[in-house]
Amino acid sequence: MLRTHTAGELRASDVGTTVTLAGWVHRRRDHGGLIFVDIRDRYGLTQAVFNPSASPDAHKIGEQMRGEYVVQVTGTVNARPAEMKNPNLSTGEIELFVTEAKVLNAARTPPFMISDGSTVGEEMRLKYRYLDLRRPDLQQNLILRHKVINFIRSWLDRQNFIEVETPILLKSTPEGARDFLVPSRLHPGRFYALPQSPQQLKQLLMVSGFDRYFQIARCFRDEDLRGDRQPEFTQLDLEMSFVDMEDILALNEQLVIDLVTTVMPDKRFFQVPFPRLTYDEAMNRYGSDKPDLRFSLPLVDVSEMLKGSTFRVFQGALDPTEIPNGTVKVLRAPGLGGYSRKQIEELEAIAKELGAKGMAWAKVEDGALSGGIAKFLSAEETKALLAATEAESGDLLLFGADRWNVVVQVLGRLRLELAARLKLRDPNIFAYAWVIGFPLVEWNEEENRWDAMHHPFTSPLDQDLEKMESDPGAVRAKAYDLVANGWELAGGSIRIYRRDVQTRMFELLAIDEERQQSQFGHLLEAFEYGAPPHGGIAWGLDRTVMMFAAEPNIREVIAFPKTAAGTDLMTAAPSEVDSRQLNELHIALKGKALERQRSES
Repeated sequence: MLRTHTAGELRASDVGTTVTLAGWVHRRRDHGGLIFVDIRDRYGLTQAVFNPSASPDAHKIGEQMRGEYVVQVTGTVNARPAEMKNPNLSTGEIELFVTEAKVLNAARTPPFMISDGSTVGEEMRLKYRYLDLRRPDLQQNLILRHKVINFIRSWLDRQNFIEVETPILLKSTPEGARDFLVPSRLHPGRFYALPQSPQQLKQLLMVSGFDRYFQIARCFRDEDLRGDRQPEFTQLDLEMSFVDMEDILALNEQLVIDLVTTVMPDKRFFQVPFPRLTYDEAMNRYGSDKPDLRFSLPLVDVSEMLKGSTFRVFQGALDPTEIPNGTVKVLRAPGLGGYSRKQIEELEAIAKELGAKGMAWAKVEDGALSGGIAKFLSAEETKALLAATEAESGDLLLFGADRWNVVVQVLGRLRLELAARLKLRDPNIFAYAWVIGFPLVEWNEEENRWDAMHHPFTSPLDQDLEKMESDPGAVRAKAYDLVANGWELAGGSIRIYRRDVQTRMFELLAIDEERQQSQFGHLLEAFEYGAPPHGGIAWGLDRTVMMFAAEPNIREVIAFPKTAAGTDLMTAAPSEVDSRQLNELHIALKGKALERQRSES
């Protein structure tokens, strides 16, 4: 070994021992004689002292060292003088008096400082990701990720789960997003698809008799990216046989509790057992199917009390001939009654970005309303509003009046904006909750048909089966999401395992028999050989670790992520391939791709 200890290991108890460290030069300080070099590895940092009187040869090597040089030093561990101890460093009580030194590899000056405090543009960080990953914060994020996955594997093993790897090259099937396609060289004109999830394969494992399966699965979706989404991602995939929804919720809730307690012991739970909200409750009360419950600020439905309002905006929203499924809701902004017109317009701009035509408002002063729409409200309406919202003097009321889906989306977004402005989110609390009672299907207005809200194998509630043909929009699913702090962290369902119910589901989704066989024939045939009742869930592991690490972007917990445009700046992927490779795959370029290839050849 080129080292006897790591750079984060030495303590006061090691004083007097001779050790060898190897790592990177984090910082070098020349004091006109003594040279201080901080040696860094992923375990920590140790200060090494080069004294020309004690070891002139080592001192000469110390003079050559620069930032990010890979070095090896041998010396004696000494206690730092009391006034020189560093309480912010795990090795801050000691320093290494160097007797031997070696530069194992010199380094170019990095394009940015390897320190957590330096400000570097994301493009630069991703281009030099191997340097970015030297930063202690990123290293800690990946160590946290390892601990999370390691705990999950051990915990599920104790619960008799079997980890099974499933193929990456699969058949293209509709999963709700575009597939990444892989052309087959041996089968011209045919393609594999990278899996969006192992959904059908884990169901086939249930047919195979593996009643408790899990996998740390790599998944791929060709979709528009954002801060919590990547084209390739990792999920905990889990499936169980002979269970109902309660079994799956109970097992996963206990897994979360044990995981957080062990890996994140400094965090507190908002509520245990986790609260359960129906989809309708979550949307109506919080304007989101992944509500952040660390703060209240509920959306209050005031449609009934304002149905006779003379205010034209409210009248129109509550007139079904003008706006079908219209509603009026209000959001209380505590303490913001002093907002200027400009500040209120900032909130209104957010509402308009989400499709609202405007935003009605009023301030609360001494048991009455003032400003905004106050003059359009009667005394009875004002009294009812103040009671319903529990508003106090100094508060601001924000109204949404439109189609239900627009109102809940707008006020739900404003609720989060208010929480940010009022600093209502406690970073030390994990507010987990289950959202259940999702609709089985949702109407696709563009294509004039029903779409599965989750996937075509999600089971409807038994009591709603009779509505599948007569009132599909009222059918609820045996589906569930695990949410926390405004993030959707996991989702799953009890699956359809009866052929007659699956046929009705396909008919509802307008999937004809030919398409059923071409896309799902293997699964449907397997179900004819004795499929057990089964269900499962998939966790977004990247998102889970992102929340644990309190990072705002999923890229901070992935070793080699893509940009928002889906590119890898470090390797310059996706890249061009030569015509020979394209010919082998029987692929011909056209349009702009062909023009680019010709111009570069």
